[in-house]
Amino acid sequence: MANGSTTNDKPTGLQIKLPAKAENVAVVRHALAGLAEQVGMDETGVADLKTVVTEACMNVVVHAYPDGTGPLMVEADPDSEGLTVTVSDEGAGINPQADSERNSLKLGLSLIAALSSSFSISGGLDRGTEVMMRVPLSGGGANGAVADSHEVAVETAVTDATELTVARAELLEPVLARLVGALAARRELSIERVSDAVLVTDAIADAAPERFSDGCVRLGLDETEAGLELRLGPMVDGAGGEIRRQLEVPEVGGSLEGLVDEIGVESSDEGDYLIIRFAAVSAA
Repeated sequence: MANGSTTNDKPTGLQIKLPAKAENVAVVRHALAGLAEQVGMDETGVADLKTVVTEACMNVVVHAYPDGTGPLMVEADPDSEGLTVTVSDEGAGINPQADSERNSLKLGLSLIAALSSSFSISGGLDRGTEVMMRVPLSGGGANGAVADSHEVAVETAVTDATELTVARAELLEPVLARLVGALAARRELSIERVSDAVLVTDAIADAAPERFSDGCVRLGLDETEAGLELRLGPMVDGAGGEIRRQLEVPEVGGSLEGLVDEIGVESSDEGDYLIIRFAAVSAA
């Protein structure tokens, strides 16, 4: 698994990187909805956000990698007035001679324009595409304008895991709970195991931010037939053991560690990793 690096080294909000597959669009939508609700976006705004993010991500899934698959990268930066979302890939890029086979791309961008206060597209042939959208906290459509932009090159390693970086501690709990809940349900974890996963990740969200030297929480979520693996890190030395001890909650009659199927700490030159596994129904 990759070490949690995403689309840039100094995020200011939320970053997600995952394979550009249709089933992963819902995972992104869940994560961003949790973030939007946390920062005070109204119901209409959240609905608009889900729509524009779905369209932008589906454009990557359908058009970016005609000969295979590759990464879908999403960044979301909240402020007092709205949410700026960037969806990018490192695929085939924008074709200036768009033909009928790319009508879905044009229709999707028209819908994004109608629901965003502004958006821009940048990229070039074989250099990836980046769509940046601005969604206000109060939704309802803003007939956004398309800004001219320049070619960009995206340089990231392809990975089969979902990678998440959160730069603001208060955003971690709602985003992580939505993301893990969606992935756990998709891996055929039982309802009880999904609930357990959310409880454990809530505790991790509370304990993790101070364990990273730059304040940015980085983790990977890997799906296998056996279930779901969460890999938190790299953190400062000793942090994995500290978080594991923090999962012990005798005041409620037990330990949150008992809710997972496997938990461990790995040390490397980069720092500590906390690894947590939840087994699927067929593997339990």
